[in-house]
Amino acid sequence: MSKSKDTDMTATLDFEGVERQPLRTFTERAYLEYSMYVILDRALPHVGDGLKPVQRRIIYAMSELGLAATAKPKKSARTVGDVIGKFHPHGDSACYEAMVLMAQPFSYRYPIVDGQGNFGSPDDPKSFAAMRYTESKLSRYAEVLLSELGQGTVDWQPNFDGSLDEPCLLPARLPNLLLNGAMGIAVGMSTDIPPHNLREVAAACIRLLDEPKATTAQLCEHVLGPDFPTGAEIITPREELQKIYETGNGTFRARARFELEDGEIIVTELPHQVSGAKVLEQIAVQMRAKKLPMIEDLRDESDHEHPTRLVITPRSNRVDTEQVMAHLFATTDLERTYRVNLNVIARDGRPRVMGLRALLEEWLSFRVDTVTRRLQYRLEKVNARLHILDGLLIAYLNLDEVIRIVRTEDDPKAALIARFQLSEAQAEAILDTKLRHLARLEEMKIRGEQGELAKERDGLEKLLGSKARLKKLVRDEIQADALKYGDDRRSKLVARAAAQAIDETELVASEPTTVVLSKSGWVRAAKGHEIDPRTLSYKTGDEYRACARGRSTQQAVFLDSTGRAYSLLAHTLPSARGQGEPLSGRLDPPDGATFPGVLIGEPEDRWVLASSAGYGFVVRLEDLHSRNRAGKAVLNVPDGYAAIAPAIVPPGAEPLLAAVNSEGRLLAFPVADLPELPRGKGNKIFGISTRKSLVEPETLLAIAAVAPGQTLKVLCGDRTMGLSYRDLTAYRGERGQRGAVLPRGWRKAEGLEVE
Repeated sequence: MSKSKDTDMTATLDFEGVERQPLRTFTERAYLEYSMYVILDRALPHVGDGLKPVQRRIIYAMSELGLAATAKPKKSARTVGDVIGKFHPHGDSACYEAMVLMAQPFSYRYPIVDGQGNFGSPDDPKSFAAMRYTESKLSRYAEVLLSELGQGTVDWQPNFDGSLDEPCLLPARLPNLLLNGAMGIAVGMSTDIPPHNLREVAAACIRLLDEPKATTAQLCEHVLGPDFPTGAEIITPREELQKIYETGNGTFRARARFELEDGEIIVTELPHQVSGAKVLEQIAVQMRAKKLPMIEDLRDESDHEHPTRLVITPRSNRVDTEQVMAHLFATTDLERTYRVNLNVIARDGRPRVMGLRALLEEWLSFRVDTVTRRLQYRLEKVNARLHILDGLLIAYLNLDEVIRIVRTEDDPKAALIARFQLSEAQAEAILDTKLRHLARLEEMKIRGEQGELAKERDGLEKLLGSKARLKKLVRDEIQADALKYGDDRRSKLVARAAAQAIDETELVASEPTTVVLSKSGWVRAAKGHEIDPRTLSYKTGDEYRACARGRSTQQAVFLDSTGRAYSLLAHTLPSARGQGEPLSGRLDPPDGATFPGVLIGEPEDRWVLASSAGYGFVVRLEDLHSRNRAGKAVLNVPDGYAAIAPAIVPPGAEPLLAAVNSEGRLLAFPVADLPELPRGKGNKIFGISTRKSLVEPETLLAIAAVAPGQTLKVLCGDRTMGLSYRDLTAYRGERGQRGAVLPRGWRKAEGLEVE
């Protein structure tokens, strides 16, 4: 039964009139519409008032609530409720956060909202209290955006449900876009506009009004650069700033300001959006890592009177404070790079990246049109009032007749219009006049008002009829606002080179150190050169492999079995008091690779690298240094073989290279017979036999470079045999030969050392 019912319902479905389109077309159009919405109605500011829609709606809603600068503040929750209920149907937290941002004096150069309560701090701008606790009203600066709103200056549009009207833009009397800046990320584009000084921007606007052909370079005589609310120094040269203003794109650097007080460094101003607490944390991390031995103490003495006061105490008065601060500028947020992207919605409704000149031209065009609309609106009001006054004057001059018509006529309005040739508006005004206004004195008031309005009308018509007078009016108004709301520049412009960090090795005391490497690849560093690494404790199943003696400021180089070299600063290695740490935790060697040796010394020191296949070469230590965790390929090792422990070449004349193989044969020949290469396979050191009859393949076991006066020690288990430089004569041969057989009992040699 149910089956037949379902069949009947399916049969009655009718898709006629339903739009059908490919999924690709639908998704493309939907994403494009979403993109345009985000760009135009959310993320990018308009060049006219420099506001995003949410900001504009917050300011307008606050003005509608009567929250002027002179009014008593109201709960922020009430403002947010009005905004999201009437104009901006989005999340209340996002709306409140946008309002808080406009109230933070450390975020906005000229705050638009005057907040009372906890509105966050420079250390944590988002630590503001909930909207139910804070109160807010508009600041005095908000008058720049709102004072001309009800004067026919802007277009209006229905709100989201069509029940109210809201302004499409606010009639800004100053280029708020540059004054407070903006940041936003849209779909496929973003904007980063730093704040600027009001007086400087106003001066540039006036210059462009007076000289329409003024270049960007001439405008930059007034707009010196960004001006952050937190001060600091802008260290980018003027030429680079001018290039940013020409193209609308670029970067600049800002640096904290400091002063010396009783031998202490006092940071008094931080770059924009930099947290003092975070800066102190960054410095403390370096101190814990022993990278700042010249700093003894840190304190944060910031308070209401001194919003930024970070105290850095040097270890002694001999510390170079300029060098210390240069290092901190380079390694902390005390110096930051800021991106500039003057991407705004132009007057034609399209997003565009503008230079300073184009942006000011666009805003001045908006301002001139706004003033024109304001004057035109006022002229219409004046003409309408004059028209009404003309009708009232006729009534007063014919008062008896007007009274008779009102008393006797069934339709006095039509009778008045017919009798005195009045308009409907004039007749309505006469009929609405109260009896008390029929006195003789009223006629004199009307004539006086007519004279004043006629004079105002003539002035408005002259302004509207002359571009020069209109431009002068705009100029005067900008100048007046600059005097009323402007202030001195906070961010000083001081051209400086980018700070350089102190070399890490300069921060570490140069001490003798011995780097010890175990067979399992664990590493540690012991102070001094007198330590016997074999006496150290090792993990179960692990044992000593190699060591190298150098200084704590030098780089230790580790060679793996595949021929790759890796570098680590010696002072960063774990102490020999413990068992160290595995190299695999700090390096990325190939799978299965082991570490046969370690090298340390001066960059110009020469070492011999060799593979168990019997090939090798001389290399300078500086050629082995690498900053990558994966190291660098240095020694080419044939398949089936591995790199062996390297040998340092002692300075002086005629050092011999001693090489021992797995068959107990020792060969000695001059190191000078080997080539010096930065990388490669090298030349044959020892003639390795490849006979298949051998039980185990023959390999080169170890090498050592011996100078006159030194002794070569052949290691065999716990026993050692010493051979002087002269004794090596019995094993001398040509490079690539197989050498001479060691004495009986030493043919199972395991390694070589030099004393």
